Amino acid sequence: MCGILGTLPFTPNEIFKPALDTLYHRGPDSFGIENIEHDVTLGHRRLSILDLSKSGHQPMKNDDGRYTVVFNGEIYNFLEIKAELVSKGHSFKSTSDTEVLLKSYIEWGETCVLKFNGMWAFAIWDKETKQLFLSRDRYGKKPLFYAQLDGKFVFASEMKAIYPFLKQIEISEEFHWMKKNIFFYEATDKCLIKGIKRFPSGHSGVYKNGKLETYRYWNTLDHLVAVPKTYEEQVEQFRELFMDACKLRMRSDVTIGTALSGGLDSSATIAAMTNLSKNSDNYSKDWQHAFVAAFPGTPLDESKYAKMVTDHLGIAATYVDIKPLDHWNKLENYFYLFEDLYITSPLPMIMLYESVKKNGVTVTLDGHGADELLSGYQQGNLESLWDARFSPSKTKDILNIYQDAINEDTLQYSRTSSAQLYVDYMSRKLAKKILNKKMPSMDNQHPKFEKLDNHAQYLYAMFHENILPTLLRNYDRYAMINSVEIRMPFMDHRIVSFVNSLPYSSKIGNGYTKRIVRDALDPYLPKEVTWRKSKVGFSSPIVDWMQNDLKEWFLDNISTKGFLESNLVSNPKDLQSKITKIVMGKNNSFNEAQHCWSEFSPYIWGKAVLHRKG
Repeated sequence: MCGILGTLPFTPNEIFKPALDTLYHRGPDSFGIENIEHDVTLGHRRLSILDLSKSGHQPMKNDDGRYTVVFNGEIYNFLEIKAELVSKGHSFKSTSDTEVLLKSYIEWGETCVLKFNGMWAFAIWDKETKQLFLSRDRYGKKPLFYAQLDGKFVFASEMKAIYPFLKQIEISEEFHWMKKNIFFYEATDKCLIKGIKRFPSGHSGVYKNGKLETYRYWNTLDHLVAVPKTYEEQVEQFRELFMDACKLRMRSDVTIGTALSGGLDSSATIAAMTNLSKNSDNYSKDWQHAFVAAFPGTPLDESKYAKMVTDHLGIAATYVDIKPLDHWNKLENYFYLFEDLYITSPLPMIMLYESVKKNGVTVTLDGHGADELLSGYQQGNLESLWDARFSPSKTKDILNIYQDAINEDTLQYSRTSSAQLYVDYMSRKLAKKILNKKMPSMDNQHPKFEKLDNHAQYLYAMFHENILPTLLRNYDRYAMINSVEIRMPFMDHRIVSFVNSLPYSSKIGNGYTKRIVRDALDPYLPKEVTWRKSKVGFSSPIVDWMQNDLKEWFLDNISTKGFLESNLVSNPKDLQSKITKIVMGKNNSFNEAQHCWSEFSPYIWGKAVLHRKG
């Protein structure tokens, strides 16, 4: 896990090095810069995880110096690929996955990425053909940005490394659309800063003769698989895939741990790690480190469930009390490092991974991706009613999921009328059918998209195009701000292909979401966690903060001339009134407080990014 930067043609070190150092947090252990025949400059900031010696240093050249690579990410199955390459006559000087990646490219060319199980953004320069090969992992776990500026091509892990090459830093023409559609721009090339584009996930590309040509090498719809006919066999296969995904991700030369919420996904991950530790090798033995974000006295606190898990598994946990005032003076710097906008404060997540690092852990295995892949959110499950085809028993089974659902406005548990949900759903479905609209996906013209059931189509868009790409970006930043790498077993491409091939009834059923995960991991978890229906997202207790610890801060900021005249806020006076009502206790709505944060945060973002001092 690292930070990369490159320019074509080359850039003098006195300009390039400060730009590379904006990525220091991504790679504090060492750095390297290569100027290759005035054609290209490649830079790398290293976070050492595999092969901690100088043999793993980047930029890395092959034996004859023709190819040079800069790589951010991990290839989890590098040992298996390395063995295959050795059988083909390749030799190795290091034990790093970077050398395996480079020699995979030499052996198989651009198709090498299809062999990788991992996360990556990398660039390989071929000094003979004078071309640059770029690639980003299947789902966009690792970031990659680029800009074409007056004859210079620049690429980097984060936008801030490109800022020094811009004439000025200004907002994109689509900034105001993006801030209102926070979950819908990450899967596009749109960026908040004018002149910078996002390299697409699941794509590779070649830059040559001043032109970048990209192509899509991975589409999940092209990799659907045959699944066992019985649900019991499906559960067994999922368990095997998940255990192997965790095993591969436990390969590390540094200490690993997990961010444990007490929810199903993170609990399943650490339970799998515990089981593997008894039966496997070839992974880090120093892994028994669980970190729990705690919000004492607020509805977001799930620490009691996390304790159930660690007690059940016999693992100690570090509890991190999220106190906003301890870090609020760093907020602008966090926005600068985070770079983008989101619906909630980044503080709790950044504080959690800061604790991870301070306690000597560099890598975590976390449960991200399971909600979007396996229907952890309530809203997508109504789509399965159409798949149930009016069967009374199947319809009742689906609607039972909504019992004890979280009331989003109060964050308290309440019962929802199944009949009303059904009426609302069928009304929407009938309107959709009359209008002949397809499910919202950029891939809805793919011949295999129509073969997915309605529930799978909904989840496909959530996983590939809106919710998950945004969360992947967020967690990359939360962790890398603290020089921590997150690995995600649920994001293993074998699991993604398998789950997308399952019928809805394997993902939801018997009154539960993520049915197959619960049944597969039930033998390893406390029942109170496996069969818990309530769900609390990892967020900020924003109402509590606004009315207590941060009351004065909000009131001060919304009264400043800078805020009231900000062109990044749609209606400053109206927002000032809304925030004041919440701060003064006249409005206690979580949703409205979160909306106020979304509207207010571009002002802080602007101060941090557009008007940064020093």
